[in-house]
Amino acid sequence: MANSSLALAPDQRAALWKRLIERIEEYLAGVDTARVAPLLDAGALRSLLDPYNFNQAQNPLDALDFVAQNCWRHQVHSSHAHYYGLFNPQPSTISIAADALVAAFNPQLAGWSHSPFAVEIEQHLIHAFGVRFGYDRAQCDGTFTSGGAEANHTGVLCALVHAFPEFAREGLRALPAQPVFYVTGQSHHSLLKAARECGLGTDAVREIPLDAGWKMDLSALTSRIQQDRAAGLAPFLIVGTAGTTSAGIVDPLPALADLCARERLWLHVDAAWGGAAVMVPELGAVLAGIERADSITFDAHKWLSVPMGAGIFLTRHRDILDRTFRISTEYMPREAEGMEVTDPYTHSMQWSRRFIGLKVFLTLAVAGWDGYAAAIRHQAAMGDLLRRELGENGWEMVNPTELPVVCFRDCKHAPAIDAGEIARHVVASGKAWLSTIRAPGGGPLLRACITNHRTGPDAIRVLVENLNAARQAVAG
Repeated sequence: MANSSLALAPDQRAALWKRLIERIEEYLAGVDTARVAPLLDAGALRSLLDPYNFNQAQNPLDALDFVAQNCWRHQVHSSHAHYYGLFNPQPSTISIAADALVAAFNPQLAGWSHSPFAVEIEQHLIHAFGVRFGYDRAQCDGTFTSGGAEANHTGVLCALVHAFPEFAREGLRALPAQPVFYVTGQSHHSLLKAARECGLGTDAVREIPLDAGWKMDLSALTSRIQQDRAAGLAPFLIVGTAGTTSAGIVDPLPALADLCARERLWLHVDAAWGGAAVMVPELGAVLAGIERADSITFDAHKWLSVPMGAGIFLTRHRDILDRTFRISTEYMPREAEGMEVTDPYTHSMQWSRRFIGLKVFLTLAVAGWDGYAAAIRHQAAMGDLLRRELGENGWEMVNPTELPVVCFRDCKHAPAIDAGEIARHVVASGKAWLSTIRAPGGGPLLRACITNHRTGPDAIRVLVENLNAARQAVAG
């Protein structure tokens, strides 16, 4: 007989599923009534958890309620229409169901033969997104990842193997010169981690200055590559960003592609957030040239309204993932030998892993490309509305981007009052959440990003009203 604490009886399961749906529905229907950000008290949380010493089994409904109630009270609600923070959108309804299905079926995505349907769904999506980015369907390849950090790490590894074929077997010690690669101060810091994880070290990462538009400075980049070659180093990779985390800036991708072609370097484009602009023709132009990238990072969980985490690595080199990651083992399933299929464990950094792609597949199946385009178009329009409302209320927009991330500062006071104090005042009110960044070569700025497809004009006006009130309170 099954252990009743692990496999509940049918009547217990029915009650549990009913309660689970009730709690999810309560949250989805009522999240906008909650404080956007919690009051922080680490001691209170630890005291709350102290009784859970796990020496005595608890009723499953009570345990579920305990977690649901405290998730309500003790987290930033990124699904709130007044959340203007990092790239954490409200998940689509069908994607929530998808993650529940994945948990129940628990497919194993290491070997193709164990979960052929799941693996083929993900490969189908890889090719569909590759085509959206301008890749040749017959030549493009890729893999789902835990997120953008893994995808960027994969990009660095693939570039190393492409430039130095001996690296995959003999490692860095076999290389004739120290490899170096190029980013900016606005590039995602996962690339510094990738340099450590690849054994290069962070000194191998060259930070290129920005031009007046906050983009990678091509003249400075060209000069640094020449200097590094003259010093006996081995440039192998340039990383352009398509939608920086701080300010939504897109590096000059066509010019970077031209430079990489001349210098025989790999071009990786980190489009983790901004890549979704390819869904909308009037926004897609800002990504011109991305189809020439050797590889692309794209996170579906950032702008495509699915739960964490759903990273995607794409490449136009059909063989590079195999060359970078293929390993032979005796213990993995062999039922698919002789078939034209790919075992995911030979094709990515991960081995056993979750069925990441289902939430993307089902959302795309239900919404279609047009549904996604409508949602992204709406969020871009709300970004434009926010800029107008801020401008009419004495705030100065600073970051030059068409994407819906707005960096701004007070222009009513001289000198400007502290952006951090304004942000803390707004967040403490519980009525909205936004963050601050530091302008390249300048001072702190307020940052508001539209990440929720439910954020509408009323929410934008509430944010501006709260910013005005915070400014007045801070200015005294």
